[in-house]
Amino acid sequence: MDVDTRLVRSFAAVAAEGSLTRAAQRLYVSQPALTKQIKHLEDLLGVRLFTRSRTGMALTEAGQALAERAPALLALSDEVLRDTKAAASLAARVLRVGFLASAANEATQDIIARFSQVRPGWRVDMRQATWSDPSAGLADGKVDAALLRLPFPGQDTLRVAVLLTEPRWVALPSAHPLAARDEIAFRELWDEPFVAAPAETGWWRDQWLAADERDGHPVRIGATTDQPYDWLEAIANGYGVALAPESAARFYARPGITYRPVTGVSPSQVGIAWPPAADANPVVRDFVRCCLETVNPE
Repeated sequence: MDVDTRLVRSFAAVAAEGSLTRAAQRLYVSQPALTKQIKHLEDLLGVRLFTRSRTGMALTEAGQALAERAPALLALSDEVLRDTKAAASLAARVLRVGFLASAANEATQDIIARFSQVRPGWRVDMRQATWSDPSAGLADGKVDAALLRLPFPGQDTLRVAVLLTEPRWVALPSAHPLAARDEIAFRELWDEPFVAAPAETGWWRDQWLAADERDGHPVRIGATTDQPYDWLEAIANGYGVALAPESAARFYARPGITYRPVTGVSPSQVGIAWPPAADANPVVRDFVRCCLETVNPE
């Protein structure tokens, strides 16, 4: 019987939190998606892991047995996967770096150039992730480090250094009445339909909808997309508007879409993230240093 370690990871979060709601927030997934994962794991194992009540999720005897062993199982799985992929990267002299959308903006190429000087013969393999993977491959060990929008799922288990902060703007269809404005108050967008990331990204999706900055005003979803191209198409076609970092106006400029500054909403940050185990990897340390020295030279 094969059990996906992602299911065990979801189980461990629910066991630790004693609540589907809190565990879903911790994992940055929607509660319905987490409920399905727990049910799938129970079906695979043929046992009930939790008893559900109004007060939360209580472990059964079988669940308690799994909860006691899950941390060691997950730690071993992560270590084996990380060491295997790191060995392959070392042999090929390739550093795998995940990123979302525009990564570190205009600084990305300068970072790579600086790293190439520090590590001659090494190549940086930039791997773009979809918005359904806000950690850009770090969560499952597919990359050695990642350039990410902060915060992101699992951030508290990783090393993170902030590289830059930029305002959030809004992307609108060019025919939208607000597109003629020089600046837009976020409150004026509350009733607009928004183009959003997939629901399974949970809290990360809510962050880019600024759901907690609406004074309780509900969010309207006009379209759901997982890739920058689809996101642009949905906005240009008038299905909704979307918050975006200021740099999106440069990296994702296209006919039919207008970007405008937004007031009354928090800014966005870009950071470099890497697993704690990579502290012992001199190549990862060099890349992190190149990121910091390029973006924030002293």
